[in-house]
Amino acid sequence: MKQYTAELVRASLRGAVDVEVSPTGLTPLRLPPRATAQSGSDWMRIAAEQASGVRCEFWTAATWIELTVETTGLYLPWVPDQVRWAVFSATVDGGPVDDARVTGGSELHLAEPGGPRFVKGEPAVVRFELGGAGFEERRVVVWLPQSDTVEIRDVRADAPVTPAEPLDQLRWWHHGSSISHCIEAATPRGVWPVAAADQLGLDVTNLGFAANAHLDPFTARTMRDSGADLFSLKIGINIVGGDTMKQRTFIPAVHGFLDTLRDGAPSTPILVISPILCPMHEDTPGPTITDPVTGERRGTQSTTPDFFEPPLTLRSVREILRDVVHTRAADDPAIFYLDGLDLFGADDIAELPDGLHPSPAGYLRIAERFAGSSIVTRWMAQAAERVGSMPVGNGRGVGVFP
Repeated sequence: MKQYTAELVRASLRGAVDVEVSPTGLTPLRLPPRATAQSGSDWMRIAAEQASGVRCEFWTAATWIELTVETTGLYLPWVPDQVRWAVFSATVDGGPVDDARVTGGSELHLAEPGGPRFVKGEPAVVRFELGGAGFEERRVVVWLPQSDTVEIRDVRADAPVTPAEPLDQLRWWHHGSSISHCIEAATPRGVWPVAAADQLGLDVTNLGFAANAHLDPFTARTMRDSGADLFSLKIGINIVGGDTMKQRTFIPAVHGFLDTLRDGAPSTPILVISPILCPMHEDTPGPTITDPVTGERRGTQSTTPDFFEPPLTLRSVREILRDVVHTRAADDPAIFYLDGLDLFGADDIAELPDGLHPSPAGYLRIAERFAGSSIVTRWMAQAAERVGSMPVGNGRGVGVFP
C-alpha cells in the first residue's frame, strides 16, 4: 500500500480556485478567501467551500484507491431525521465506477434558533475499486461531493499515484446560483455544468454558489484573472428571490460584471444565460419567503410597487439580459445570450419538486439541452477558433484537432 499526502493532492486538484491548508489536510475552495471575505456573508463562504465540480485527477495502475476525508454537510430544520451521505464519484479513463458514500462527518446546522450550530464529526475513508490488472496506468478522476466541504487527509493505493496533467480541452468557467451549484444532484457528476462539460469535452470550473449569484465584483475578478477560454454567467434567480436589486441597479451591475471580464479577457466568448422556470417568481417579485417549519417557499407580492423602482421578476430579468447582450453585441461579437427557458421551461415542471430547484433528472435534462444548443455550439466554436483548436469527444482524453 502506497500513501501520499499534500503535494500530490494539491497538484491533482481541478475545478478548485484555491486551497485551505491545515495541519491535517487540504480543503479545496471555489473562491479565494480574500474574495469571500468581501461578501460579509457566512453563507457565501460556505457555498464557496462546497466542492461542486472539484475533482482530483491521477495517473495510476492501481486496482483500488482510497482517500481519507473529513466532510462537513448542511442540515436544515425542516428536513427531519436526516441521515446524510456524502457522495463521491470516480471515473477510469472516462468510464464510471461505482459511487462511494460516506457518513459520520461534521454537521453545520442552519436556520435554527440561536444561529448556526457546528457538530464535529469524524474522518472517513472513501474507497473505489478500479479494476484492471494493476500494471497499466490509467487516468483516474475522483469527484468530490457538491453538497459538502471536504478536507482531504491522504491518498492510498496499491500502486504508485501521480498527478495527471490537464487534458488539452477548452477551459470553461461558469458562474451561477444554486441551480448551477446543484446540491440536489444525485452524484457530483450529475451537477449540470459537470455533465454538460463531459458531453462537450470541456474542462469545467463551476462557480455556482447556492443563494449567492449576486453579480459580486469579487467573482467577476476571479473569473477575469482565470485565463479561461470560455465564460458563462447564469444570473437572476438569487437577485429576484432575495430582492437584492431593482431595475436601476441590476442593469448597471450586469454591465459592470461583463466590463470586469472584458478588462482582462477582451475577446473570450461570454454566454449570458437567463433564469430557468420558477413559477413562484415568474411574475411575482421577491423576497422568497421560506417557511421555517416546512421549508415551503413562495414569492412576495408587493401591494404598492414603486413606479420609479419596479421590482424585478424572472420575466423582466430575461428581457433585461436579452437587451443587455443585444446592446453589447453591436461592439462585442464574442457575447451570446441563451434563454434559460430553453434549458428548463413549462413542460419540465414535473422535475421541479420544490418549485425552485430541479430534480436530479432535471439537472441532467439541463445539461443535455445545453450541450445540444446551437448557441452553445457557436460560443464554443468562437473559442476554438480563438485558441486554434477544437475539443472533440466526451471529455475522455481524446485530444483536439487543429
